[in-house]
Amino acid sequence: MLVFPDEDGDSTTANQRDCLGVLPDEILLQVFETLAKLGTRKDLCNVSRLNKRYHRLSDATLYKQVLFQTPELHLTFSESLGRRPRRGSAINEVTLAYPSSELSQLALDAHVPGSYIHPSRFDGLSRTLSIMSNLEKLDIAVPSTLLHGIGSLFNGPFDLSCLKVCKLFYQCPNNDYWDLRENIHVFAHPELEELTLRRAKLDEQGFNFLERPHETALKKLHLIECDINDDGLGDLLELPEALEEFVMTHEEEPEPELEESSDNVADYINALKSQSESLESITIDSPSMTSRKVLRMREFGAVKTLRLNWDYQLFGKSSKKPRLHSVGLPPELEMLEFFNELGTDAEVNDLLLALIESKAVVARRWKTMVVVEGDEDVLKQIKATCKEVGLQLDIIGAFDEDTESESDEDEDSEDEEENDSGSSQHGSSVSDS
Repeated sequence: MLVFPDEDGDSTTANQRDCLGVLPDEILLQVFETLAKLGTRKDLCNVSRLNKRYHRLSDATLYKQVLFQTPELHLTFSESLGRRPRRGSAINEVTLAYPSSELSQLALDAHVPGSYIHPSRFDGLSRTLSIMSNLEKLDIAVPSTLLHGIGSLFNGPFDLSCLKVCKLFYQCPNNDYWDLRENIHVFAHPELEELTLRRAKLDEQGFNFLERPHETALKKLHLIECDINDDGLGDLLELPEALEEFVMTHEEEPEPELEESSDNVADYINALKSQSESLESITIDSPSMTSRKVLRMREFGAVKTLRLNWDYQLFGKSSKKPRLHSVGLPPELEMLEFFNELGTDAEVNDLLLALIESKAVVARRWKTMVVVEGDEDVLKQIKATCKEVGLQLDIIGAFDEDTESESDEDEDSEDEEENDSGSSQHGSSVSDS
C-alpha cells in the first residue's frame, strides 16, 4: 500500500491510491508482458482480478500466445471463446500440435458458440480459429483429418485476414505427403509474408483457378521435405509481388520416393525466374538432385546468397560435349555455399577454379565461399586460388583448425625472432667483452 503526501506535504492514509492506475494502457501492457515473462501466468491472473481495466489489459497478454497440445484443450478453449468472444481478438499467435491418436474420440463437428460460420463447412477446431480475428502467426502440426477444414479458412475474405506468418504440416498415414491442393488458397492470402510447408505435395497444375490473386505480400517461402512439381511451383510464384527468400530441402533418400519433383536443379531455378528481380537468398538443399546443364542466373539481379549441395549442381555434370560457356552467377552475389564436399567431378573442379579466377568479371561483389571438408588436394587448389583473387574461404569443420595452425605458425615465427634477437644480443656482448 502506497502513501502519498497531501497538499500540505504531509503523508496521510486518506490520499492512498493505486500507483499503476495513473499509467496509460500502453505502459500497463508493457508492465503486464514483463510480469508474464519474469513471473508466472498465475501472477498475471491474480492481477487481472483487481478491476475491470486490469482484467481487460491482462487478457491481451494472457491470450496473445496460445499453444494447443491436445484437441481437448482446443475444444475447451472454444467453449470459453463462446462465453467471451472478445478474447478471440486478443490472440496473436496460435500453435496446434498433436498426433492422430488424440482425435479418435472427439466430435469435431460440434457447435462452436460465437462462430458465424455454418457447421457444415468446417470442423469444430477450424471454426475456433475463425474467431481469432487478429491472428498473426499460425503454426499447424495436426493430423490430415483437419486438412480440408483448416484449408477452407484460407478461401474466405474475412478469415485470418491479419495473418503474417504461417506453418503448415498435416500428419498423414504411412508418413505420406499431404495434398497442398486443399490449402492452395494460402498462396492467395494478401497479407501473408512468411509461409513454411512441410511434407506437402503438388502436381503441375499450380493455382488453377479463374480468379487469380495479384501482388500478394509473401516474402519468404520454405518448402521442407516437400514433393513439389517445378511447373506447379512456377505457377504459384507468379502471385507474390516481391519474394525475397526461397528455401527447398529434401532428405538424401526421401521416403516415400518423390513423384512430382524434378531431379534437375535447373528446373527449379527456372521456376524462380518470375521473382528474379526481388529474390535475395536461394537455398536448394537436395543431395539427390543433379544438373544436366550449367545454371544461367544472370537475370537474378538481387540475389546475394546462393546455397547448393554440390558444385556440379551449379556447373552441370561432366559430359562428352565440350564446355563452351561458363556458369552465369548472379551479378550481385556475395556468398556462395556448398553443403557437400568439392571435387567429386574432376572436370567440374577445373571449372570452379576457373570461375574463382574470373571473379572480378563474373561476380565483383563475391566475398565469401563456404565449403565442407573433403579431398585435401582439391581444397589446397581452392585455397590457393581464393587467396590470389581475395575471396574468403570458410571450410566448415576445418576452419578452426586452420586458424589454430596459423596462430601456431605465428607463435613459432615470433619465438624464432626472439631467439635470433637473443643470439645477436649475446654475440654482441661477447664481442664487446
